[in-house]
Amino acid sequence: MFNDIGPLELVTIVVLAVLVFGPDKLPKVIQDVMRTIRKVREFSESAKQDIRKELGPEFKDFEFEDLNPKTFIRKQMENDDLGLKEIRNGFDLKKEMAEVTDAVHGRESEAPPSASPSSSSSSGGSGGRVDMTKKPEPPGKDDRPPFDADAT
Repeated sequence: MFNDIGPLELVTIVVLAVLVFGPDKLPKVIQDVMRTIRKVREFSESAKQDIRKELGPEFKDFEFEDLNPKTFIRKQMENDDLGLKEIRNGFDLKKEMAEVTDAVHGRESEAPPSASPSSSSSSGGSGGRVDMTKKPEPPGKDDRPPFDADAT
């Protein structure tokens, strides 16, 4: 419940409690607070038991912690029935990023195992790709721009 309270914060709370309630009333206030927390926990547990009883035997494995979205997603991602581990392990992010980088810079990436080495060397060096880093040549005076039927 109080997992994220550090030692400095705890000391500050104790000093404030002593200042607000005084050293005489502080033990009584602590007892009242602990009694209230205990009652809330008992109420919560009885409500959980009532819900489990009403849901019936088909929901005997139901955990209320699964209602938290983070816990639910984490549990589903670890579930091996969906095959997500194979998908996650079969995806090589570094290789994919290297291929994208090579494509952007116009470099040849490694040939896939199914391609023959002669097919990549006979394509004329660029592999049929357009070099985006090279500036286009300016049109001459007599050159007409290409006709685009969709533009008219």
